Amino acid sequence: MSEPAVFVSHGSPMAALEIGAYQDALAAFGQRNRPQAVVVVSAHWETGREVKVASAERQHLIYDFGGFPRQLYEVQYPAVGAPAAAQRVAELLAAAGVRVELDAERGLDHGVWVPLSLMFPQVDVPVVALPVPMLMTPSELVRVGEALRPLREEGVMILGSGGIVHNLRRLNWNRRQAPVEGWAAEFDTWFAEKLEAWDVPALARYAQDAPQAQWAVPTTEHFHPVFVTLGAAGERPQVEWIHQGFEYGTLSMRSFALR
Repeated sequence: MSEPAVFVSHGSPMAALEIGAYQDALAAFGQRNRPQAVVVVSAHWETGREVKVASAERQHLIYDFGGFPRQLYEVQYPAVGAPAAAQRVAELLAAAGVRVELDAERGLDHGVWVPLSLMFPQVDVPVVALPVPMLMTPSELVRVGEALRPLREEGVMILGSGGIVHNLRRLNWNRRQAPVEGWAAEFDTWFAEKLEAWDVPALARYAQDAPQAQWAVPTTEHFHPVFVTLGAAGERPQVEWIHQGFEYGTLSMRSFALR
């Protein structure tokens, strides 16, 4: 049985310390799914058109945020790397014509360790991190995911980490459970409907066609990992909603698996 292609909205770094429905949902998903390794495309690592592959055998955490409580900077997640899986990723991407480079120095940013600490708190799943190639189009990112698809048959989970609606300027930081703003709900609902209909071309045209796209996706680094997940999924997969909902008024925490 192949591993799923997954997308997780990782939310605020505080998600690593908070409790709630989102944390419970990721924990339950991790209990049901135990891959041999996980490849994570993180919104918090950006490249141009090339793809770097974190290949270290021992991982270190990157606390790439500021202004949060001290205890967040003390979180430890001593994940091991997967050099063999990293090499396999590089080979698959190179065969697909993608410029690729192994990176033995890169650690795990919070787009990686926050969701993994909730899904696999025992720190027993080796990790390979990938960046978002910012100069690639959605369709090109789908092809990156297609190149990685064989990994799923080899016991490797492909996971995009970002956010469906992610606009830091419109967050209500004072209320985690603030009412959802209409524009954010509209884009989130549009995305869910297109995903369930498996309308990948429409999703790739989100910037032109989706309602409220200019507010929901003011910058692309959090949304675009979803296209790698879509490409890794194959034809007409089953959609499993891991979690649905909002925090801070506009931050979609929608997360799903494709099988």
